[in-house]
Amino acid sequence: MANYTAADIKELREKTGAGMMDVKKALDEADGDHAKAIEVLRVKGLKGATKREGRSTSDGLVATHVEGGVGTMIEFNSETDFVAKSDKFIELADSILALAVEHGATDAESFSALEIDGKPVSQIITEGGASLGEKVELKRVVRVEGAKVESYLHRTNKDLPPQVGVLLAYEGDDATAAHDVAVHIAALTPTYFSREEVPAELVDKERAIAEETARNEGKPEQAVPKIIEGRVNGFFKENVLLDQGFAKEPKKSVASVLEEAGVKATGFVRFRVGS
Repeated sequence: MANYTAADIKELREKTGAGMMDVKKALDEADGDHAKAIEVLRVKGLKGATKREGRSTSDGLVATHVEGGVGTMIEFNSETDFVAKSDKFIELADSILALAVEHGATDAESFSALEIDGKPVSQIITEGGASLGEKVELKRVVRVEGAKVESYLHRTNKDLPPQVGVLLAYEGDDATAAHDVAVHIAALTPTYFSREEVPAELVDKERAIAEETARNEGKPEQAVPKIIEGRVNGFFKENVLLDQGFAKEPKKSVASVLEEAGVKATGFVRFRVGS
């Protein structure tokens, strides 16, 4: 048996970002020699990445870049938080974000297929993540344009990189108000920007549920229409950004807060890793 300890395994994992079993196998093959084990891991890196293709990636980070009226955001995934917080993974994510910005990427699928210097971005990602010992994946890319764009990143765990990201497009000069609304979006998770964006069939379904519930509760017939509209409005207040109660002042809607600040929001995107 090769002469190495648990401390040797830990040290090599920290140096290479490789998985525990990959490190142990490399040390076995190198008879405990660290330098040779690193060479083994480098040689076998891409082969290991192929074996990892079917694994799920539920950890990772969200990263943004804003310049002028254009914001780009990516969700970059790993299998574990151990890799997600590693310098190599974060550096790889930053490099992929930079390429997305440079090439005006608007979605992950077309960007991943884009060839740069003779290689598709998907291959650049695979090669870049080869030494990490896990599958890494570009899950989402979005590009938001507006007169101005505010970006906000939130850490759900202080030891991990940001896992929630928001881009908010807006018009106006009150950057503080725009930032506060971006923070609100991160916290209160609106699904739609305005009532007009909510699919009509979804509103009809909510109205039907509200009517059935009111009748099952035995509400007076003359009160049913008002009850239905009240519950549908409650649905809007829960799911539509402009209708939501503002996080800092719940008695005010986001729409009224923006209006008071002289800011007109024109759209937003919110990412959370794994959702």
